[in-house]
Amino acid sequence: MFFDKIVRPALYRLSYHDPELVHERTIAVLARLGKLAPRGVLRVDDPVSVLGLRFPNRVGLAAGMDKNGRALPAWAALGFGFVEVGTVTRLAQPGNPKPRLFSLPASDAVINRMGFNNDGAEALAAKLARDGKPGVPLGISIGKSKVTPLEDAVEDYRFSLRALHPYADYFAINVSSPNTPGLRRLQDRTALAELLGELRSTSLELAGGGAPTPVLVKVAPDLTDDALAELLEVALDHGVAGIIATNTTLAREGIAPAESGLAGQAGGLSGRPLTTRAAEVARFVHDHTGGNLPIIGVGGIMGPDDAIRLVDAGASLVQLYTGFALHGPGLVRRVSRGLAARR
Repeated sequence: MFFDKIVRPALYRLSYHDPELVHERTIAVLARLGKLAPRGVLRVDDPVSVLGLRFPNRVGLAAGMDKNGRALPAWAALGFGFVEVGTVTRLAQPGNPKPRLFSLPASDAVINRMGFNNDGAEALAAKLARDGKPGVPLGISIGKSKVTPLEDAVEDYRFSLRALHPYADYFAINVSSPNTPGLRRLQDRTALAELLGELRSTSLELAGGGAPTPVLVKVAPDLTDDALAELLEVALDHGVAGIIATNTTLAREGIAPAESGLAGQAGGLSGRPLTTRAAEVARFVHDHTGGNLPIIGVGGIMGPDDAIRLVDAGASLVQLYTGFALHGPGLVRRVSRGLAARR
C-alpha cells in the first residue's frame, strides 16, 4: 500500500507522468544501488530444479523490464529467483516511436508497443563478459530485428544465440510479441519448425558434446487452441525444453471504463486483464503435453493467489513484470512466500 499510495504517485509526478521515463529512471537507480546490495538479501528460499537448473525460488523477472541487463545485481538483491533479460535482437534498434508505453492503473494494466528497443546481442554479450551474471539463473530472450526480412529471421536468431551462448542458462525464443511487424507469423508450423530445427542444431553444436542450453518458446495468449496445439507439436518434435506462457495480448477485455480511451492504443496489453487467460494457456500446455514440457507462467500476476493459480495450472516457475512495475518490489517477496507456503 505504501508503494501504491506514496511511491508510485511520486515517481510519476517527478517523471511528468511519462511511464517510460519512470521505467528508465527506475532502472538507472537500480543499476547503481544493486551493486551495493547483498545478493539475495530479500530472497525467500524455496529451491526447485527445472530445465536442469537449480532455482533458489520460483519467482523470476520477465523479459522486457531490463532489456540490456543494466541492473542485474539489483534483481537478485530484490529476491528474484531468476532473471530474464531482453528481448534482444541481432541488431541494435531504437524500437517504435514514442509514446509507446501506457499505464492503466484503474485496470491494473499496461499497454506497450516498445518494439524490441535494445542495444543488440553483441552489446549485451560484452556487458555480461565485463560485469558477470546476477548470481541466479539467467535467461536471455532473443527476437528478430525489425529490419530483417521474415525469410532471413532464422539467421538473425542464430546470430544472437551464438553471441550470447556463453552467458545464458536458458534461451527464450520470442516469436509472439505483437510489436514487431510479422513476428507472430513465426508461430506458424512451417516457419517455427525451420526456426527451432536450426536453433536446436546450433545449440547442440555450441554445447560441444555436453548438455545443450535449454531453449524455450514464448507463446501468444491470442492463439486458438488448434494453433497452440500445432505449435506444441512442433516444439516437442524439435527438442524444445519448455514453454513460456504468455506474452502480451492484443485483446482489450478487462480495461476499466475510465480508461477505455486508451484501449485503441496499438500494442500488447498486460497485467490484470491477462490473469485468467495466462492460466488457461498454461493449463492447455500442461494437459496437451502430458506435463512433459516445463512451463514458465507469466501474465497478470498481481498477488500470490495469481501465481498459485498458474502453478496449479501446471507452471513450474512464474515471472513478474506489470505487477512489479505497478505495485513495487514488495510483490516479489509476497509471491515467493505464497508459493513457498503452498508446497
